[in-house]
Amino acid sequence: MAAAVEQAEKVKGTTYPNPPVGAVILDADGEIAGVGATEPPGGPHAEVLALRRAGERAAGGTAVVTLEPCNHVGRTPPCVDALLAAQIANVVFAVADPNPVAAGGAARLARAGVAVTAGVGADAVSGGPLREWLHKQRTGMPHVTWKFAASVDGRSAAADGTSRWITGEAARADVHRRRAIADAIVVGTGTVFADDPALTARRPDGSLTEHQPLRVVVGMREISPDATVLNDDSRTMVIRTRDPHEVVQALSDRTDVLVEGGPTLAGAFLRAGVIDRILAYVAPILLGGPITAIDDVGVTSIGQAHRWRFDGVHPVGPDVLLSLVRA
Repeated sequence: MAAAVEQAEKVKGTTYPNPPVGAVILDADGEIAGVGATEPPGGPHAEVLALRRAGERAAGGTAVVTLEPCNHVGRTPPCVDALLAAQIANVVFAVADPNPVAAGGAARLARAGVAVTAGVGADAVSGGPLREWLHKQRTGMPHVTWKFAASVDGRSAAADGTSRWITGEAARADVHRRRAIADAIVVGTGTVFADDPALTARRPDGSLTEHQPLRVVVGMREISPDATVLNDDSRTMVIRTRDPHEVVQALSDRTDVLVEGGPTLAGAFLRAGVIDRILAYVAPILLGGPITAIDDVGVTSIGQAHRWRFDGVHPVGPDVLLSLVRA
């Protein structure tokens, strides 16, 4: 399953509206015979690719998949058909398909005599490659992550406004990796005026990655037609509003949205309750001063505090990445 998760992670950001799924085919002796991951829309699903690569070795073997094999005809035939045709004996999957149109694959496999095991590695999958897609299936709205970098005392810039670079190269590279699999990046007009960001995903050598997220600028002020965010590196949407709910609704056709704006935008999104996850890159430096990572979130007493819980703490070079979800 770990190998299947690794395959799924590799294709995040390229498969929408299909989920990023990974599959591994073991032969009858338990050896890996083929691996695969969902291709862009119209292409084969993970199981089909893995079966093709396994060939005749799939017969009597086991399919390990991050998501329950689909049982419906979309742009491609059901994956259950391919598994049965390959004479797979066992299917192991992590997460049941919540889409009623595609669900039912496990039951159909079992009726055909295939041994089916569900729930293996469910936490790693639902909190990993399928996190955003599962959220979209449950709510019909995109999964929204607030991403920011700060000093250990919660400052996003020094007193004079300088902020390059609070975190190290490894953290910045990780941000670009996440941008490269996101559907959209949201900032406010204040960030555009202050930093003139490109909001692109880049490789360590500075070149653009193949997938670029939609750049979204939120606010009532007009931005300069010469702003970098309006260049040809990616598409840009300007939304004339200060209401986070209107922003999320405007992006309802997306799955994975990053909020990267400054403290004002972050505070507004948190007050509105539309943030699903927080990614905080914390550097082991102290800055002091007035420029905090977030402005007012509507808390006047400790009893009103926004409660979150850690679902990951990871070193990233000299910095630490904290991942938080709602308590």
